Amino acid sequence: MNEKNYDASNIQVLKGLEAVRLRPAMYIGDVTSRGLHHLVYEVVDNSVDEALAGFCTEIEVLINEDGSITVTDNGRGIPVDIHKEENKTALEIVMTVLHAGGKFDKETYKVSGGLHGVGVSVVNALSQNLKAEVFKDGKIYRQEYLRGIPLGPVNIDGETERNGTRVTFFPDDTIFQTVQFKFEVLQERMRELAFLNRNLKISIKDLRTEQEDCFQYSGGIIEFVKYMDSARTPLQKEVVYFEGERENIPVEVAMEYTESYTENIFTYVNNINTIEGGSHLVGFKAALTKTLNSYAIKNNLLKNAESNLTGEDVREGISVIISVKVGEPQFEGQTKTKLGNSEVRGVVESIVSEGLSDYLEQNPGVGKIIIDKCLTAARSREAAKRARDLTRRKSALESGNLPGKLADCSSRNPAECEVYLVEGDSAGGTAKQGRDRFFQAILPLRGKILNVEKARLDKILANEEIRTMISAIGTSIGSDEFNIEKLRYHKIIIMTDADVDGAHIRTLLLTFFFRYMRSLIELGHIYIAQPPLYRVSSGKQEYYAYDDDQRDEFTQRFPNKKVNIQRYKGLGEMNADQLWNTTMDPEERTILQVTIKEAFEADHVFSCLMGDQVPPRRQFIEEHAVYATNVDI
Repeated sequence: MNEKNYDASNIQVLKGLEAVRLRPAMYIGDVTSRGLHHLVYEVVDNSVDEALAGFCTEIEVLINEDGSITVTDNGRGIPVDIHKEENKTALEIVMTVLHAGGKFDKETYKVSGGLHGVGVSVVNALSQNLKAEVFKDGKIYRQEYLRGIPLGPVNIDGETERNGTRVTFFPDDTIFQTVQFKFEVLQERMRELAFLNRNLKISIKDLRTEQEDCFQYSGGIIEFVKYMDSARTPLQKEVVYFEGERENIPVEVAMEYTESYTENIFTYVNNINTIEGGSHLVGFKAALTKTLNSYAIKNNLLKNAESNLTGEDVREGISVIISVKVGEPQFEGQTKTKLGNSEVRGVVESIVSEGLSDYLEQNPGVGKIIIDKCLTAARSREAAKRARDLTRRKSALESGNLPGKLADCSSRNPAECEVYLVEGDSAGGTAKQGRDRFFQAILPLRGKILNVEKARLDKILANEEIRTMISAIGTSIGSDEFNIEKLRYHKIIIMTDADVDGAHIRTLLLTFFFRYMRSLIELGHIYIAQPPLYRVSSGKQEYYAYDDDQRDEFTQRFPNKKVNIQRYKGLGEMNADQLWNTTMDPEERTILQVTIKEAFEADHVFSCLMGDQVPPRRQFIEEHAVYATNVDI
């Protein structure tokens, strides 16, 4: 065997921003649409940090006609004087050197979202071209870059009376899978940032389509909670809000109880959405449970026969925003999704305990309403515990009584197994015939499952179809029961008809997974099958079309021939071979992975579509009707 030399010549040293271009996913997560939009967030976060420091009141985001992005603020402007050690302007250093910036100096920024000083330099590295303009000391300073490399020195390009920074960039299409920015995606993040930063004005406009929006909230996270609950019925007239600061850690909490049955708690650290929670969430939960139990006991609202309320009881139907600012946050993992600072727990717990206790003492009527809801939740929890036992795999699956006509696969390796949740027995039978029995399981669902947005857990678990799904999936549900290690299939694929009923069933299933098995979505286990809408054939030739444009394209391939176009309204209209070839064969099929891009916006949409309030649902339909395609009337 030939031995290859391994010496100093094999060691590669990446200079400047080369490392970012070589391994972009290390810095922005991935090079899909998600990573693309993350570039905008990095630039905007710098402007928000100026706002946190008290120097910026307005931020403007533009999607330009050529697809580039411009972010402008009225902050202090990036410094443009010469850095003594580097002998370059501070602007060039910030734009071209990793881990360079003002975030490490707590005199400059007490707190910041961009903690590592890599943000704008990473954007520069991953842009085909970038232009930085600084409005400072009456002058306009400008420097341009090509794939992170300066095209010249910082130049003075006129005079101005304003202060601030403007960054315009076009992503490098040799790195990203797409360079098409979506207005709606950026819009939701800008709304979120405006909620979290009271009075900060953030505007966004798409010059390609003339879509625009502007966000500014004097109520801050109070208005955030109202927005979240716009499709729910509150149990109290006003959102409860309290703030405080201990150990140099400012804390804001806004919360309200609603008639819904799910908890919706969103936590933020320095404007970063900590989707996995952390010490601030632990502190809030502890304070909520302890304070409500103390209040109930003190006011004789707990009957002698009833035990203390659990955390699950007191969080039913609650909507909460927790926002903390930490000078030196410690995040578990590089994705900044879980706060690890132990001192934050005590700070949040004490501020919430004091604030909530004072509120309850001053509002005894609301306090009684809240405790009554918690007591009802406790009784429901006991009923749900009994119902949940019916879904355990030991009794349902291991006994050999396969639930709901489940046709299991022969493999026992969850990583290679997938289960199709199929609408109806007819389509289920076809899918069973067409599947690969080794790794594909089929679970037919009869009719529409219960709308979990309008039901407590005990009623949900009384639904046979839902119990069947839980048993088949294996993880159980509920914060104290769910166990991802027991997941039996790493792909859970929703396969419904391409009509209105199919769309409704799909929405009901997604609502269930979002509310009670959200981890399955967050970890990428939920998918939606894409069966064809048409079969276009002439003689022995046939094509399957997934939309109207594709149907027309295939039709034109048969000039001067008789063409037969079959519109599939149900999966049962296909035979087993057709269903396999078009929808189930991993080599040929298209399946869409369900993701949660913005958790709070997903919550808002589900509550809007599936909740009790009609006006928000009507408004949503009116606003989004223009995007509807293949509507079955």
